[in-house]
Amino acid sequence: MRALLTTLCLVLALPVLGVLGAWFAADAAAWAVLEHQVHTVLPDYALQSLLLAVGVAVGVMAVGAGAAAAVTLFEFPGRRVFEWALLLPLAMPAYVLAYAWTDALQYSSPLQSGLRQMLGVRGALWPDVRSLWGAVLLFVLCLYPYVYLLARTALGERAVQLLEAARLLGAGPRRRILGVALPLARPAIAAGVALAMMETLADYGVSAYFGLATFSTGILKAWMVMNDGTAAAQLASVLLAVVALLLTVERAAQKRLRFAASRGGASHTADARPLPLHGAAGGLAFLLCALPVLLGFVLPVAWLAWMLWQEAYNAELGLPLVRFVQWAWSTLRLASLAAVLAAALALAVAFAMRRGGRGPLQAAARLLALGYAVPGAVIAVGILLPAGWLQHRWPEAPVAAIVTGTLFGLMYAYLARFSSVALQSIESGYARVPLSVDETARMLGADASRVFARLHLPLLRRSALAAALLVFVDVMKELPATLVLRPFGSDTLAVVAFNFARDERLGEAALPSLAIVAVGLLPVMLLSRALRSGGTARG
Repeated sequence: MRALLTTLCLVLALPVLGVLGAWFAADAAAWAVLEHQVHTVLPDYALQSLLLAVGVAVGVMAVGAGAAAAVTLFEFPGRRVFEWALLLPLAMPAYVLAYAWTDALQYSSPLQSGLRQMLGVRGALWPDVRSLWGAVLLFVLCLYPYVYLLARTALGERAVQLLEAARLLGAGPRRRILGVALPLARPAIAAGVALAMMETLADYGVSAYFGLATFSTGILKAWMVMNDGTAAAQLASVLLAVVALLLTVERAAQKRLRFAASRGGASHTADARPLPLHGAAGGLAFLLCALPVLLGFVLPVAWLAWMLWQEAYNAELGLPLVRFVQWAWSTLRLASLAAVLAAALALAVAFAMRRGGRGPLQAAARLLALGYAVPGAVIAVGILLPAGWLQHRWPEAPVAAIVTGTLFGLMYAYLARFSSVALQSIESGYARVPLSVDETARMLGADASRVFARLHLPLLRRSALAAALLVFVDVMKELPATLVLRPFGSDTLAVVAFNFARDERLGEAALPSLAIVAVGLLPVMLLSRALRSGGTARG
């Protein structure tokens, strides 16, 4: 059983290894392609990706850390609401936010047309949002919750006792905040920034819709437009190296979070409570927390709803409700199947490792965990490259037909990318089940299958449901791998919304976009509930 699970984890990790393995099969033609890219497209891809990632890093650091410090260290009007409301943009995929703000701010929009008429001007009132700076702002609004969540958890767990100690030593409020609280959250901020940068580099929807020359758009362009697998693999390997570096930074920052004191330290006295803010300072803190929520969730959802209402009352087109049901069913079917398979695999792997399946199985599971940090475009190329190589080696074998445009190939991509999400949730559930439970059951004569079915499954029910829910939502939002590998006639809501937006049919893109946001709210609600009940959000 352990050998089978180890082999399965290694097979699911093959897309990452397939991209790297392309270099070992490189010939003179492959090196010539690389040299051509170095002198043509690679500098543009590297520069735009770097500017985008750095801009997002600075933005999420400022917004996320500022909001976390405000709701944790200060008391001001609306603080209790902002504690959970600041998580809402997590439900908004970046490409959905791009569709909403593009329609709202473009030259022909009712907003800009009305302002031009009111002010008596003819030209555009602001630059086109479909630009590099527009993408940076959109990513900041979508991804700052990563920094906010980790920084708030770090400050909530550790800052109270140390701020109290600093007060007793004579430090004033300003020094306690700048010299104790914020440096304490530095590892959490670094981890959140690294996660946001990985999400930015992995994005395809915003970059393609805005016409940006990033690595993700370059990979899919090389594969789907230029039909050049070698160029796609080379670009994917460069992006994979950058993501691996960011993942190393994030892991190092997470390890540094373990040094601080536990919750059971000094008591929460009145002096250690959040500092009250009044007047202009309170208004500033309120504005700091309100703007990200308004711009990143409330206003875009309201605008999408308005677009949907306009589309519903359009006499010529109307809402494509019949087709929407088909798209929703296709999405539900794919996401549900991937969620069940990922949760089942995670339960089997975690159970095997709990019963002593360390060594090869643990190493294979950790290798599989890298898949979540790998962009969907890289996963797609990593699947198609080995399939093409095998098809070339054995022309009579239907290898390419199995993974290209089939349900099997799509599930393979989903499991390769999202199994680690389910595994982390199951492992966190197992961490709360003491080993004495297993030992007692074995002493009473229960075999492994009975221990798992009668003891572990009931205890892990909530963790398994959470794992399935997280995978379900991730699959619903996934775009690049689905765009490349989906079977004919199996368009998902994400693919449909992207195709409508690319064709400038933003009104029709509103319905699938709102459906994606609505489903994305489910894990955000669970996370908010866990935070309110005192649980941590480190996972």
